[in-house]
Amino acid sequence: MEKFRQLIAWQKTHKLVLMVYELIKKFPREEKFILIPQIIRAVISIAANLAEGTKRRSLADQKHFFNMSETSLEEVKYYLILAQDLGYISNTEFENALALSREVGRLIHGLINRSVQ
Repeated sequence: MEKFRQLIAWQKTHKLVLMVYELIKKFPREEKFILIPQIIRAVISIAANLAEGTKRRSLADQKHFFNMSETSLEEVKYYLILAQDLGYISNTEFENALALSREVGRLIHGLINRSVQ
């Protein structure tokens, strides 16, 4: 098994990716080339950078990729706020996605702190 799949942070992020894919099914057609590609690119970037970070040999390189995951996560949080404000997702869907996002953020932060040592 790939090392990154063992990370709880990656597992939770993968759940977030799947959740976002479900949420965007409700977005209007006019968002096909605007908001949808942005949120998908950002949420996939979180998981991809976690995976890449696990293969980096130096702690500084690992931290760099984990930081990139963290910044992409913040981008996703904004897109979720925007989707809620535009009425594309319900308050409950937003709160569920935000709660998972926050959990992912705590886990990534823990990886970054571990990489500093």
